[in-house]
Amino acid sequence: MSRQIKILDTTLRDGEQTPGVNLNLHEKLEIARQLAKLGVDVIEAGFAIASPGDFEGVKAVAESVKGVRVSSLCRSVEKDIDRGWEAVRGAENPMLHTFIATSEIHLRHKLKMSEEEVLERAVAMVRYAKKLCGEIEFSAEDASRTRPEFLYKVFEAVIKAGATVINVPDTVGYSTPAEFGKLIKGIRENVSNIDKVDLSVHCHNDLGLAVANTLSAMENGATQLECTVNGLGERAGNAAIEEIVMGINTRKNFYGVSHNIDTTQIYRTSKLVSSLTGVIVQPNKAIVGANAFAHESGIHQHGVLADKSTYEIMTPESIGLAQNRMVLGKHSGRHAFEDRLKEMGYTLGADEINKAFEMFKNLADKKKNVTDRDIEALIEEKVSEVPEIFELESFQISSGNKVVSTAAVSLRKNDSVITEAATGDGPVDAAFNAMERAVGISFELESYGLNAVTEGKDALGEVTVRISKDSKVFLGRGVSTDIIEASVKAYLNAINRAISEIGEGIIIKN
Repeated sequence: MSRQIKILDTTLRDGEQTPGVNLNLHEKLEIARQLAKLGVDVIEAGFAIASPGDFEGVKAVAESVKGVRVSSLCRSVEKDIDRGWEAVRGAENPMLHTFIATSEIHLRHKLKMSEEEVLERAVAMVRYAKKLCGEIEFSAEDASRTRPEFLYKVFEAVIKAGATVINVPDTVGYSTPAEFGKLIKGIRENVSNIDKVDLSVHCHNDLGLAVANTLSAMENGATQLECTVNGLGERAGNAAIEEIVMGINTRKNFYGVSHNIDTTQIYRTSKLVSSLTGVIVQPNKAIVGANAFAHESGIHQHGVLADKSTYEIMTPESIGLAQNRMVLGKHSGRHAFEDRLKEMGYTLGADEINKAFEMFKNLADKKKNVTDRDIEALIEEKVSEVPEIFELESFQISSGNKVVSTAAVSLRKNDSVITEAATGDGPVDAAFNAMERAVGISFELESYGLNAVTEGKDALGEVTVRISKDSKVFLGRGVSTDIIEASVKAYLNAINRAISEIGEGIIIKN
């Protein structure tokens, strides 16, 4: 019988620490529900004490998402643990995850504590957390750069104090597979009570070795692997869940372990997280990149046509990547559209299907063939909706290489329509300026990204913008075959998000 491995997903905690990522409550719940559907064993839902928004996010996930353990990260401080418990106590299976650094460099420069003081704090806080919650994970931050003998001592002591999971983080991605595997083996051989707990690992990707280090740790006895969707996380990110899981599946005979992940949900999960975070997956990304199952070389094409195994070590179907078996266009009916949604793994209510079908028909009038990737973009745009305080009524652009770009934009707010015009350095800038005049608020444009969802002249354009107000950053997303329209929709989406989240503190034009 194969050894069972647990998967802890920290997309909502470490993944949200990716620079530029800021998920709202609705988006966190969407991701958490999809992670439960994916089959992860533990969702680390956030760092409850970090902010009121983080607390509410952890609490909402804990109370709403069933069938999975929900954890909150806490420093080894009583107030952190209290706040974390307040957030997760409503979960079916709550967990508190407390940590403290153990490496000499962190003790000397960050904590200003001795090894004895760190050991005493770690034990005291695990014992304190245990009074509140039955499941306690303890992490030795920067474990891979910690003196092994001290690490063994800390782990043995916190297990005696009540920890049920021991986590070994390669916090700065410094380790190599051979070193990290040796560290895990050493822990198993030198911590007398290690067999009483799950031994977890949390690897960062600073040297591009997060997945390799994680799999090496698993080979040497780790029983829980911590990771994020698409490898999101601090700096260069974390070990990617899709790469770990498909590595285990594809090399079953080598690793000889099993897990609870439904791999057919991998692609859907990756797309959802990419859409809601605004972090685009690189085309050559393993498993979920656009080119992961693409073959351009004539030699490769010939081989795949003869037998897929010549150049594919896994099937696209195994990660839930749908095949274009049916071409959808403007003459397609609702029944065909619904069937295609089901094939792609979407489960939508009647009203959601009606809205999606209307969007599909509008797109089909603009382009000859609507592909799966077009449909995904439309559905994801709907998922990332925010309250429409302002709705786009119309826009008109005048631009050219020898004229000043001018835009007139009409926005609907309640029963009134506000129309404003503005000039700018190009049509997009002019449209953004006109919208700001219409809503009566100015923002700083932090970034603007344009990506073609599909190929060809009639491709859908996906625009992602980040705007800021009072040091807070807001993401907006828009999709259209017209890149100006996509830009306008993205900027308005970001404005509505900003107003819905900090509206009390900014003046809105009546």
